[in-house]
Amino acid sequence: MAVNITDADAYIGANVLDNEDWTDSDPDRKQRFLNVASRTLYTRYPTYTIPDEAVYETAAAFAARYSDTMVQAQRGVQSITLSGVASFTFRDGPRELAQLIPQTALDLISVDPANAGLSKLSRRNVGWSVL
Repeated sequence: MAVNITDADAYIGANVLDNEDWTDSDPDRKQRFLNVASRTLYTRYPTYTIPDEAVYETAAAFAARYSDTMVQAQRGVQSITLSGVASFTFRDGPRELAQLIPQTALDLISVDPANAGLSKLSRRNVGWSVL
């Protein structure tokens, strides 16, 4: 099944808590989010079958991160002040698209029956620690 805006709207409306930036987007912007989310997931996890729901979760996360306000932070702006109206200060956050893939999307990929023999995906990293 191919991802599409109609199915994405229904899924995100019912399953994603932070969905305002998605629902406020026009159809062209939504399609771009779907395209980029799909490409990012398929590039990052080429041996896995990517369910549509994982693409929708990722597209919604991208929409939230690339909202009109947050896009400035993505571009490296540290703070914005509109004289007497508002002031925004951004903290450092993920800059690469793959870092924005939500754990929910990784869980959906991991539990897909087509990925039964593959490792479970997680945002956590295993590393060495010296005491």
